[in-house]
Amino acid sequence: MAHSKFHHFPSPAKLNLFLHIVGRRANGYHELETVFQFLDYGDDIAICVTEDSEITLLTPIAGVNNDDNLIVKAAKLLQKETQIPLGAEIKLNKKLPMGGGLGGGSSNAATVLIALNLLWQTKLTYQQLAELGLTLGADVPIFILGSAAFAQGIGEQLTPVTPKEYIYLVTKPDCSISTQAVFTAKELTRDTAKLNLNISSIDQLIEQSHNDCQPLVIKHYPEVANLLAWLVEYAPSQMTGTGACIFSRFESEQEARRVADLLPQSVQSFVAKGVNQSSLHRYLASVELN
Repeated sequence: MAHSKFHHFPSPAKLNLFLHIVGRRANGYHELETVFQFLDYGDDIAICVTEDSEITLLTPIAGVNNDDNLIVKAAKLLQKETQIPLGAEIKLNKKLPMGGGLGGGSSNAATVLIALNLLWQTKLTYQQLAELGLTLGADVPIFILGSAAFAQGIGEQLTPVTPKEYIYLVTKPDCSISTQAVFTAKELTRDTAKLNLNISSIDQLIEQSHNDCQPLVIKHYPEVANLLAWLVEYAPSQMTGTGACIFSRFESEQEARRVADLLPQSVQSFVAKGVNQSSLHRYLASVELN
C-alpha cells in the first residue's frame, strides 16, 4: 500500500427519528429509547498512513484542541489497542453543523476507527471496534455497525430495524445547544414508558413517538421554537437528538427543496435521504483499497 496516498471515507449524519428518556442510572447517564437512521449526507475524511506513529489532524477545528478532537482520540485509541507502530495524517472536510444533534463527532470517530483498521490492517471486527468506540461516546457504535437500529440503554443496545426511507429537509436554527445542558436540566422528562418493540410495525411506532428533549429546548431556545412552528405548517417536523437541528419529512426531493427555498437566510439547511445502511458501509462494500 503506497503511503503517500490519501484515501477518502464518508462520515454520514444520523437522525433520531424519536428520542424517549425512560430512566436515569445512578451514575447520571440516561436510559434512552430511540431509532437511529442515517442520512446520505455528511462529512468527508481523508487519511494518509505514515511510517512514524504520529497522528496529525491537518484540519484543526477552531476552538477545539486537537488532542480533544474525537478524530485524534479514535486514532490513538486504535493505536494503543493494537500496538500498531504506524501513524496517520487526517483531513476532515466538515459539512455537518456542529452542536446540531446529527452525530457528526461520533460519526467522525467511527469512520476513523473503521478506516484505520483497514489501512493499518489491524483486523479488528466491527463488534470489537464498536466496543472501543463506545468508550468515546454512546453514539459511536451505531456508526461503526452501520445499520439503522432501535437503541436502548445509553444507546449501545442495538436492534436492527428498517424504517421507511423518506426525504428529509434538515434545518439548523442560528443557535448551538449543549447536550450536557439538556440532559442535566431539572425539568427534563425522564419517565416516558418503555416501548414494546414490534419490529414489523416500526413505522407506526415512530409515528406515535416523540422527542423528550424537544419541549425543554423549545422553552429555552426561541430560535428552535420559531423555526419548528414554521416548519410544521409544511411537513411533519421534529428535533433530532438534543437539537438544535430539526428534520422535516417529505415524500419527494422536489417538495423538500421547495420548502428549503422559502427558509430565512439565517437558517442553515440541506436535503438528504434517510437510509438504513450507512454510506460508509455502502462505500466499503464497493471499493477495494490498494
